Amino acid sequence: MKHHVLTQRLAVCSWSLQPADLQDLLTKLAATGISRVQLALDPLRAAPAKWEGVLERMQAEGVAIVSGMFGCVGEDYSSLESIRLTGGIAPDATWERNCQNLQATAALAEVLGLKLVTFHAGFLPHQETDKDFTKMVNRLVDVANIFERAQIVLGLETGQETASLLARLMRKLNRPNVGVNFDPANMILYGKGDPIEALGLLSGWIRQVHVKDARATKVPGTWGEEVPVGQGEVDWPAFFSALNKMNFAGPIVIEREAGTQRVEDIRRAKVVVEKAYT
Repeated sequence: MKHHVLTQRLAVCSWSLQPADLQDLLTKLAATGISRVQLALDPLRAAPAKWEGVLERMQAEGVAIVSGMFGCVGEDYSSLESIRLTGGIAPDATWERNCQNLQATAALAEVLGLKLVTFHAGFLPHQETDKDFTKMVNRLVDVANIFERAQIVLGLETGQETASLLARLMRKLNRPNVGVNFDPANMILYGKGDPIEALGLLSGWIRQVHVKDARATKVPGTWGEEVPVGQGEVDWPAFFSALNKMNFAGPIVIEREAGTQRVEDIRRAKVVVEKAYT
């Protein structure tokens, strides 16, 4: 029974498989042994010919799309400082282009029948009195409105802020169609606190979780290191125990953004999840 329930919830991030096109994604996904996917929407928007008939092809292959994801223009993840300056909808220089992309992305997600789409909102100032905090709230309201019209929930990725600050933002937004995509590794990579404690603080808003692992940096101000699931600092039995206590019923999505053995790492992550999930 446990395994049956898990197979209905376990998925893979499409971008983790670095697909060249739809067929490449389907081939690599089949090799992972998982038939559910969180789909990166930017490739579909930017190069539709490579993804023609995506919904029909996936249905024919028995693949379900559990959610979507989009990135923002000009994001630079080369350092913590570069992503703070370029990430998400925070920068003024890219806001207009992001708005245009968001309209197209929401329309695409609606056609695909998606109910959840996630993204990194970008750097959120630590003080509510900061004018940029108000700016971010207002922009998130604009983005939430775009997706609400398509009856889609927006999931904010954890990472660049502490759980308590993100909880404060969620209370301020107070939008039923804005939730959280919880990534325990991002809390470690960005040095933003203990993932299990963070789960408790954000429990009321979590709509989806990513299964990714990491080790904290030994040099403050620099990235931690992403590692295969089971080799990092995330306590997976405690993670799933906490999720079960809060009756979390959303997608559990394996993400791997480093390394050259993506399919193998995802298969191993699946085994770790199956052992830890109770």
